Amino acid sequence: MSIPPRFLDELRSRLTLSDIVGRNVRLTRAGREFKGCCPFHNEKTPSFTVNDDKQFYHCFGCGAHGDIVGFTMQSSNYSFIEAIEMLAGEAGMQVPEQSPREIAKAKQEKSLYSLMEDATRWMEDQLRLSENKGAYRYILERGNDEELLRNFRVGYAPHDGQAIRKAMQALEYTDKQMIECGVLRAGKSGREPYAFFRERIMFPVPDRRGRVVAFGGRTLPDHLLMPNQGDYTPAKYMNSSETPLFHKGSMLYGEPHARQAALDGQPLVVVEGYIDVMASFKADYRGALAPMGTALTEEQIVSLWRMIPEGSKSPVLCFDGDNAGRRAASRACERLLPLLKPDHSARFAFLPDGQDPDSLVNGGGKKAFASVIEAAMPLVEFLWQHHTQSKNFDTPEAQAGLSKTLEEEVLRIADRDVQHYYRQALRGKVRETFGNTYKKGSSSKFSNYKKPYVPQDVTPMRRPSFSRRLLLEQVLVAGLINHPEIIDIKEEMVGALVLKETRLDQLRQEILSQWFNDSEIELKTFHNNLKNNGFEADIKGILSENTYTHAPFIRAKTDINDVLQGWENALMLLNQDDESRKNA
Repeated sequence: MSIPPRFLDELRSRLTLSDIVGRNVRLTRAGREFKGCCPFHNEKTPSFTVNDDKQFYHCFGCGAHGDIVGFTMQSSNYSFIEAIEMLAGEAGMQVPEQSPREIAKAKQEKSLYSLMEDATRWMEDQLRLSENKGAYRYILERGNDEELLRNFRVGYAPHDGQAIRKAMQALEYTDKQMIECGVLRAGKSGREPYAFFRERIMFPVPDRRGRVVAFGGRTLPDHLLMPNQGDYTPAKYMNSSETPLFHKGSMLYGEPHARQAALDGQPLVVVEGYIDVMASFKADYRGALAPMGTALTEEQIVSLWRMIPEGSKSPVLCFDGDNAGRRAASRACERLLPLLKPDHSARFAFLPDGQDPDSLVNGGGKKAFASVIEAAMPLVEFLWQHHTQSKNFDTPEAQAGLSKTLEEEVLRIADRDVQHYYRQALRGKVRETFGNTYKKGSSSKFSNYKKPYVPQDVTPMRRPSFSRRLLLEQVLVAGLINHPEIIDIKEEMVGALVLKETRLDQLRQEILSQWFNDSEIELKTFHNNLKNNGFEADIKGILSENTYTHAPFIRAKTDINDVLQGWENALMLLNQDDESRKNA
């Protein structure tokens, strides 16, 4: 949806930038401008300026710059349209619609948002009626005070399946609207629609802008339920179905509170359910959120990262300490690995067996919950524990199996830099646990590569006339130059590699020497070291267009899986040639 420039100009003219910024930043006047500490990076000396005349803000510390729309987007993690809609509401302006279809959709959504808000207020009132005092007393006895209930707008859906329908009809909402947003369920065989939620403590689910878009409901204990239920056993928790306003896999319960907490520098903590979010909030972890009765999705993970304004984006995922909790953590790990990128990860926390945040906070207090969150482990540590805890690795085969499993996990990480560091961390754990075969004095065939290679004064290799074997050798060495991580993944193959071209073999040894001295070295530095040790001309000849034409998979930016497959194929062809010559 495009916004006309004239509308944007009018919006900026109606609002004062310093007023909007001043809600998040303490500003002081400095001549014709305002100054304050930048909200987008930590600083003690103010370097953030706001100019109302020119309608822009600028930070001389981090370079943040923009207008009133940009500030609203950056400070609240809003999209462009969301920021426009929020500011337009403050300015008393109507965002222009672009087509009859968009107009109809906007009106439909507006009416549904209004319906959800009115339904929420009605449920809040129901919780405090005398006839529902059992439900009210029950939720208070769970350790929740009135302030907390008001904060999360907790309500009650009574037993009468027509009560909310009549109340919303009195406000001129139709059955169709109530069914569309999940307040009612359509009756079968010509029967009247009836309430989707009945005899439940109700938890409104707000979107990032605080608009109620769905509900979660917890059933009452058996002794508080109406009699004559028959054999029917209600589910402990029920959630709204998908609606035009609510998409379960993309939202998290508690977003408005958590988003503000993240802006205030507090950690984000993902727990299991609604009451757990409230318990965490009560324990001063106001960045608590919960998925809607499902495992954490990729979209929710990305949303968590977006809520954290700067620095390392590493929310805490809190799980039960039992087997089910471990399985849930494993599923979260599977979702996380492909998404990891620099400064974007997660930490894993586990509750004592048999406890949830609600029982832990009510029984042990804030400190008990804080100790769990503070003990959260990095994702790489969880990955190691998940594949090693309570398992036996007392044979070389078992250790090799673990290495293979961990390597397969690492290859699921799309970002090559993160993948590299995970590989180093996990290989380091394997070596630390089972013995480092590369220590000085080891009998390993790689131990001699710890000694720096002193290049000899030899004339650089010239490109001879075309030779299949020479080309294959160049391809294999080029792969090691551009992708030295091959050494870690295929160390046995690299160690057994026989190169007949002397200069190529000397370069191979230098590559191994450099890599085993520092396997975390940046690729550019790695290349410069090779060149500085006398192999600049050799590398230029090997990394030529001729080599890339015959083996495009060895180019620097090729996916590592394709590199490994192509490199192994080239080695297989080289070995086949050697075998053919032996049998000739």
